[in-house]
Amino acid sequence: MKHLLLPCFILFSLLRAQAQPTAIPVITELNLAQAPAGQVSRYWLQMATNSLSQPIYVPIMVAKGVEEGPVLGLTAAIHGNELNGIPIIQEVFRQVRPENLKGTLVGVPGLNAVSIPMDRRRFPDEEDLNRLFPGKENGDESQQYAWRIFDRIARHFDYHIDLHTASFGRVNSLYARTDIYNDTLMQMARLQDADIILHNEGKPSAGQVVAASRTLRAEAMLAGVYSITVEYGDPQVYQPEMIGRGVRGILNTLSWLGMISRPVEPTPSAVVCKKSYWIYTGEGGLLEVPVELKQLLLKGERIGILRNPFGDIIREYYAPEAGIVIGKSSNPSGGNGGRIIHLGILR
Repeated sequence: MKHLLLPCFILFSLLRAQAQPTAIPVITELNLAQAPAGQVSRYWLQMATNSLSQPIYVPIMVAKGVEEGPVLGLTAAIHGNELNGIPIIQEVFRQVRPENLKGTLVGVPGLNAVSIPMDRRRFPDEEDLNRLFPGKENGDESQQYAWRIFDRIARHFDYHIDLHTASFGRVNSLYARTDIYNDTLMQMARLQDADIILHNEGKPSAGQVVAASRTLRAEAMLAGVYSITVEYGDPQVYQPEMIGRGVRGILNTLSWLGMISRPVEPTPSAVVCKKSYWIYTGEGGLLEVPVELKQLLLKGERIGILRNPFGDIIREYYAPEAGIVIGKSSNPSGGNGGRIIHLGILR
């Protein structure tokens, strides 16, 4: 019996160690005043508990300089399938030297800690967290999580970049969403090495939208935080080119804010769009999208070919006006209302 107890105890200890974020402090709120200066600190921020009463943790990284300065926050994967932002944040923290940093850099490489391990975009209750702000302190599951994202994390920022990608069945260019008529926000967007800068004041571009719903970016801006959204390519993958460009854009932002001593790298001029919208199919079928990301389109140019299972053309779709392809469908199969392209209208 004694021979069985020791292996069982070792196994129990290993399982217990895996279940708890050992060695990294657990916090319930981000307190930047308590973070030590001149070093990178890592934390597990407890955001919720699951049905087995186990805590749900969000990873937080804080690089606090020895000199006072602004707080730049980086958040990735509020949608659980939008992963390119995670290695962008990790690489930025590898390159930043906190002993030479002026101000504080906060990274959240995995904001939706519930949905990321499940390979899901939405929260388990099928709500989109980035349509729920300000959330509710005493609301339902997703409302409480959204409320805590802002209350425990984002309200501490002075500047904020929210890192996204396309969702399942779609691909994106590298583009920034911002208020192009705000000089500070427009400059932040220009620094990101984006292909396209899209005017958007924080309203969701698609999906379920109700009058009171806001994105994290919109909520941050209401609180006085300079916030932009950057879309880095495709879902559920790591794309080295997108990651490298994302790192360059964030380092540019740190330089522009005077937080690091590094020249701002020049970036190509982005195409600026005053608005955008998705174009959808009117019926189901198998879709071909014969245009490329970033392609400039003329009014009437063909953008979609819909076929039945026998290969016959059911319908063809054309650009309703001139613009640029910001994103497009990558999934041929769809019912009526399937997305074709995300069309940006140039300023």
